[in-house]
Amino acid sequence: MQGKRVGRSIRVALNLMVVGLGMAGSTSWAMNAQIEGVEGEIADNVRLYLDEVEAEQYSDERLEGEVRQRTREAMRVFGYYEPQIELRRLQPDEARLIIEPGPRINIEVLEILLRGDAADDPPFKEAVENFPLEEGDPLLHAPWDSLRRQLSGLSLERGYFDWGFADRRMEVRPFEQSARLYMDFDSGPRYRFGNIRIRGSHIQPDRLKRMQTFETGEPYLASELARYNQRLGETGWFSSVSVRPRLETAHELVISEPDKSPWWEEATLTAGGERRPRLSAASLGSAMAVHQSENTRLPIDVSVEPADRHRFEIGVGYATDVGPRLRFGWDQPWINRRGHSLKHDLYLSAPEQRFTGVYNIPLEDPVRDNYRLQYGLRSEDDNDTRTLEATVELARRWEFENRWVQTLYWRTTYEDFTQGGDKAQVLIYYPGIQWSRTRTRNSRFPSWGDRQQLSLEYSDTAWGSDAQFFRLTGDSEWIRMLGNDNRFVGRLSVGAIATSDFDRIPPSLRFFAGGDRSVRGYSYESLAPTNDQGRLRGGQQKLTTSVEYQRRVSGDWWGAAFVDSGDAFDDWAPNDLKTGAGLGARWISPVGPIRFDIAHPFDHDDDWRVHFSIGPEF
Repeated sequence: MQGKRVGRSIRVALNLMVVGLGMAGSTSWAMNAQIEGVEGEIADNVRLYLDEVEAEQYSDERLEGEVRQRTREAMRVFGYYEPQIELRRLQPDEARLIIEPGPRINIEVLEILLRGDAADDPPFKEAVENFPLEEGDPLLHAPWDSLRRQLSGLSLERGYFDWGFADRRMEVRPFEQSARLYMDFDSGPRYRFGNIRIRGSHIQPDRLKRMQTFETGEPYLASELARYNQRLGETGWFSSVSVRPRLETAHELVISEPDKSPWWEEATLTAGGERRPRLSAASLGSAMAVHQSENTRLPIDVSVEPADRHRFEIGVGYATDVGPRLRFGWDQPWINRRGHSLKHDLYLSAPEQRFTGVYNIPLEDPVRDNYRLQYGLRSEDDNDTRTLEATVELARRWEFENRWVQTLYWRTTYEDFTQGGDKAQVLIYYPGIQWSRTRTRNSRFPSWGDRQQLSLEYSDTAWGSDAQFFRLTGDSEWIRMLGNDNRFVGRLSVGAIATSDFDRIPPSLRFFAGGDRSVRGYSYESLAPTNDQGRLRGGQQKLTTSVEYQRRVSGDWWGAAFVDSGDAFDDWAPNDLKTGAGLGARWISPVGPIRFDIAHPFDHDDDWRVHFSIGPEF
């Protein structure tokens, strides 16, 4: 029990307009008030209650009464039901609120009962077991109210739609300094998932039903409906998705006013197309009580609207690596009732032009499992590289629960190229496997994230390929924050190709380094071994690393300092990795982060290079 507290006073700024107590006049004045007698969270709660007072709405006497009433209410939630309150004016702009808490109420009786199916449901039992108050403890309102909200929330989340409190009382007896708390919660039966009814779908209903995250007859969980709703949305087939339980009982369907939604029209029609009669609440309620145990399967209504069959996207950008760039996308999220999709992309820049297409065939789980047919044409004219490439790829893709994506593919590439003055035409067939994962928080400017990718590829002349090789590539990138104003970005990229005939390897499979996303301070893909004429020929290995620190300057503006190092080479132990370092600025624009960097390469005494790009790191 908390006794009298005199001593240290807590100065509380009250948004309170009061009038001099015991004095005539109606002029109001703003004042600070000192609270004495209580402290800590009790004083904070008094302040919270008094902060809501708008003094100009009260007369002098009513204002004093309002202050006393609110103070009593603030004390009550901590078990003080008989505080003595004195309000004194010290100066025209200052008053003192002296509180004598009085005796504190203790819990004499505490009875919490769980009935219905929830009595054996672990989350409900845990909520009751974790209730922090016991008989003999001081009375606190907050845990009691929190338990009430927790039980009602669990009921809706876990399918107890007939829940209710048979008894919920707090009997406080200030004259005995005791309280009796009674809570009798009857959950009723737990509902289970019923059959699914799908409306508005242009995709085969069986395909959507196979995406269910629950089985008919399983206990209801609201989280499973949310997962199912999310998975349907991720397919890209629909412009809107709504998955909801038909919570309206037969009683409510008949006696409530009908709405104009499609599901109401069907639910209130007989098999012959006639409108069902509207019965009285009493007669239908009696019938439902008899058959309640037989009617706990909850139908699920799925309402969808088709996505636009054609979507077009145009993007314009600029980077010092490639200069101005233009992208045109044409996406067909569905082309038939089986949910197949088609996507084309055209990319144009000064050094590179490419056209790609992807035909997607969804499998049992359309979001995670599919076949993909990819094809494309690419032309590049940059530094010492001239190439025209055509590629066709058939891939099988799996996405696992841990968000890792595994792709197994067979790729056919024809490439007509000139690299460093050496010309060749090659047709290569090679299988490959790739594992990748990307995680971010706040994709526009990630505050946390990482991206991993590992690929293995093999080609052999035994099956008609023009080159034999084994190729490995790996990339890792990390973003982490320290507080709200410090951001760290790290990158590592490795690659290697083992072959006995490197001259037959096309430029698209060789390794180059340098540029905005590699080693800043050097031009795009300018780092690689050279031939006897001093022209770039590409490397058999690659290693690049980057460490960057960013600091918020103001709002959406950040400063950056970085060090990049790496090279493409023919041996795993290069004599001297190329290193560049510099400073930069970041602006989080509405179209994405804009990065501006000035970097200096360490192997040039008087050379500086500007790097500019738009878009997130991942």
